[in-house]
Amino acid sequence: MLDETPKRFDRIVAILIQLQSKKIVKAQELANRFEVSLRTIYRDIRTLEASGVPIYSEAGVGYALMEGYRLPPVMFTREEASSFIAAEKLMQKFTDTALGNHYASAMYKLKAVLKNDDKDWVSTIESSVLMQSAEKLFNDKSPNTLAVLFEGIAEKKQTILFYKALNSDEIIERDIEPVGVFHDNNNWYVIGYCHLRSDYRQFRTDRVHGIKKTEKNFTIEHDSLETYLNKNETIPTTKVRILVEKKIAGYLSHERKYHGFISEREVESQIEMTFMSRDIEEGFSRWFLMFGDYATIIEPERLKLRVLELLEKNKNRLL
Repeated sequence: MLDETPKRFDRIVAILIQLQSKKIVKAQELANRFEVSLRTIYRDIRTLEASGVPIYSEAGVGYALMEGYRLPPVMFTREEASSFIAAEKLMQKFTDTALGNHYASAMYKLKAVLKNDDKDWVSTIESSVLMQSAEKLFNDKSPNTLAVLFEGIAEKKQTILFYKALNSDEIIERDIEPVGVFHDNNNWYVIGYCHLRSDYRQFRTDRVHGIKKTEKNFTIEHDSLETYLNKNETIPTTKVRILVEKKIAGYLSHERKYHGFISEREVESQIEMTFMSRDIEEGFSRWFLMFGDYATIIEPERLKLRVLELLEKNKNRLL
């Protein structure tokens, strides 16, 4: 019979580390992570309790460590430490300056617990990894946008944005109750309840010219971020069909999903693509112009007219 003692020991240590990482940990959450039964988790928890670890539980809620109990510094494997290097590079390029600095500080602490030969290992990898971002994710005037938003969300405090919309030259002060942030289509966004509009609104971080957290508490009990993201699915859409030359159709495979792509089929020497677009006036029409000399609009007529309008405007600017 296979001896599973080492495997069980590793799992029990991992459970203890996870208990330190969260205020409350559910038994089912542990069972899912380690792919074992709830009965096994209950047995492991009893083992930790028998060894003197102060764990308290509440039926239907989960397990927690007594306040103040902490493990000695954790030792990381080379592979675990290497994974943090990729995360550090991502933080440097894809978050704001403030969060990037906080993560860099945390990395110094992490590296401090590594053995000397592992430090050399990590250093070699670190100098050979580079992340590049083509998009500007944050305004230079607001280098701490994400950091302040995180504080506002965690502390349930209203946050003031100095925001410049896409088609506006004016920076408007928006008092919001931030619900959550998400990254999509190479940009960071925050969804929050806007007191100016008395409704939930979505803001792009590169258009935030300044931000500050207030001491005013939230006035509303908000749902989860996923709730408001799913509401976007109810926005009216327009069916769009275009014919694209095969030689460039493959280059559209990444971006087309952001414009409501539904399906495609081969039509002689071309590819017919079908979309359910939420914004043919601005989003889809401007995207189409990027490859329009290799494509034909089948429907709707409104999209054809909008593309012609944009081309005419561009022509007048060039003359």
